[in-house]
Amino acid sequence: MINEIAALTSSSTTDGLLKATSTTRYSASTPDLGGTAEASAPSFSQAVAQVSQEAIDKIKQGEAAAISGVDGQASAQQVVEAVLAAESTLQTAIAIRDKVVSAYQEISRMSI
Repeated sequence: MINEIAALTSSSTTDGLLKATSTTRYSASTPDLGGTAEASAPSFSQAVAQVSQEAIDKIKQGEAAAISGVDGQASAQQVVEAVLAAESTLQTAIAIRDKVVSAYQEISRMSI
């Protein structure tokens, strides 16, 4: 998923918007014939689970690199790179958590 986001940001904004609108138009004009959703498109919960697992793996790599550095099996540069990547991943996860909590609180304040 992160690769798709990176590909989107690397292309021009106009190209990304045109692709999104053309896909949306096609999807909206095609009637659902009772089949299942497109096999290549993951559900929201699958995408969140995948991103979460990637974040966990990145943090575990940072911890393993730190332990390897203490044991003398990894260079200082490798340890610093892995720990900084893990820290960045953790900060991203915390920011996402904060946004989810904020959205939940806003929804709970809405009158029905």
